[in-house]
Amino acid sequence: MTSLHSGPIKDVLERLHAAAERDDELDLGPLPAGATAAERAEALAPVYMPVSPEGGNLLYTLARASRPQTVVEFGTSYGISGLYLAAALRDNGAGRLVTTELSAAKVAAARDNFAAAGVADLIDVLPGDALETLAGIDGPIGMVLLDGWKDLYLPVLRLLEPRLSPGAPVVADDASFASVRPYLDYVRDPANGYVTVDFPVEDGMAISCR
Repeated sequence: MTSLHSGPIKDVLERLHAAAERDDELDLGPLPAGATAAERAEALAPVYMPVSPEGGNLLYTLARASRPQTVVEFGTSYGISGLYLAAALRDNGAGRLVTTELSAAKVAAARDNFAAAGVADLIDVLPGDALETLAGIDGPIGMVLLDGWKDLYLPVLRLLEPRLSPGAPVVADDASFASVRPYLDYVRDPANGYVTVDFPVEDGMAISCR
């Protein structure tokens, strides 16, 4: 048995995945023209935008296999993907997750969910703009999950690159989205030092190894 299959992590994940199934029922209306990133984040605070269970299991497996001491996540949301990563760190017996989120409402909710799952001691939740909050993360970074604003995937990766461990897996969720294309063009170019494979989980995941 792993931490995913019994105990509080399993219970919290089941609750959150069930709640996330109602995302499509939300009617939030159009975002105001010219809204800032912070305004967009708060407007979309009720939306879970979760990693799928299959994607979560893939994250867990990658973290168990690579045994990172530090995992960095861009885009905490309600903490679903963070729980899969924290479960792997718990089962590995070492490591920490550093995750960042722009929405204050989601930061508070994620912290509550991590506490309920019993993994708050493994996770640092950084509120604010990822290009600022992640600038001071100490390396080496052993794994990265990109699951925030798609147009920021490449800037966030470039920010973290100097501190990535050789062989560190870098996972981009929602890789099928057109807005992820600049990031994919970068990691698929051998000149930039990555090997990238696409995985057919919901909305796609691109997994790169540096």
